[in-house]
Amino acid sequence: MGMLQEFKSFAMRGNVVDMAVGIVIGGAFGKIVSSFVADVIMPPIGILVGGVDFSKLAIIIQEAVGDTAAVTINYGKFIQTVIDFLIIVFAIFIVIKGMNSLKKKEEEAPAEPPKPSKEEILLTEIRDALQQK
Repeated sequence: MGMLQEFKSFAMRGNVVDMAVGIVIGGAFGKIVSSFVADVIMPPIGILVGGVDFSKLAIIIQEAVGDTAAVTINYGKFIQTVIDFLIIVFAIFIVIKGMNSLKKKEEEAPAEPPKPSKEEILLTEIRDALQQK
């Protein structure tokens, strides 16, 4: 029972839950970007380069024989995956850049001046008393 309690306390810490939420959202975002690239970006690019369907671009290493499928290098799908990656990296860059600018503004906000020490307060009182005489 001790191992189960230890796992529960580990899993319920804020950082682990936040990370899990981030992973789920990241996975969904990755699917959206993949669909965007495959279904929206690549078809017009394919038309511009002569009606090419990038998802079907491949180099055949060995032709199909009987029930054995052909062995291919699918470089078109690789190109789509690289574009997916670049879009996701750019989106993450924009988010981190925004977070950094917010942090910078927070750091630049004027802070309250530090309160004077007891010695400074005492010296100020002595100075004021001497000035009054």
